[in-house]
Amino acid sequence: MHDLTPETIVPFLADIFERRGGEEYLGEPVTMAEHMLQGATMAERAGMDEVIIVAALLHDIGHFTSEFGMFTMEDEEDRLHEKAGAAVLERFFPTLVTDCVRWHVAAKRYLCATKPEYFGRLSEASVHSLNLQGGPMSADEVAEFERNPNAREIVQVRYLDDAGKHPDMQTPGFAHFAPMVQRVVDGHCATSREWRAP
Repeated sequence: MHDLTPETIVPFLADIFERRGGEEYLGEPVTMAEHMLQGATMAERAGMDEVIIVAALLHDIGHFTSEFGMFTMEDEEDRLHEKAGAAVLERFFPTLVTDCVRWHVAAKRYLCATKPEYFGRLSEASVHSLNLQGGPMSADEVAEFERNPNAREIVQVRYLDDAGKHPDMQTPGFAHFAPMVQRVVDGHCATSREWRAP
């Protein structure tokens, strides 16, 4: 993982989509790749900013945690895919993208607490995972979530997450989005202290 660079992170992600994207998406009628590509495609068609499209594309990348070499003896049974995904992306992507990845599960809990009608939109699999993830937020958790400067965008990606479950939707593949992903990486790394040339 530590040998990834701004030049290799996008091919690394493309390879994961190619090799692992056909896996089942937790009881939903789409594969993992279809789910993420649908969210990105809907964001692009709606004219959303590239960072939102990229966040929608990558929000569930942490389900492939075995790719990231992150297992430790301290791990609990739940791999917390949202944290695993953010951890692998945070060196290469702006905080807006990684926040959308890291907090998209929390956004579901937030919306269940603040918008009663939202719960009725959830799929059966999403309701099941909600129960495992702690259920609707408490008032204190809601207040904390709303303090995140990227809360609005996180919720936006959450809605794309919920919408990306159509068994018959046609989308472009990862290659269509790869130049956009690279632009977001390049823009971030050009200003990041870690990657900026001395």
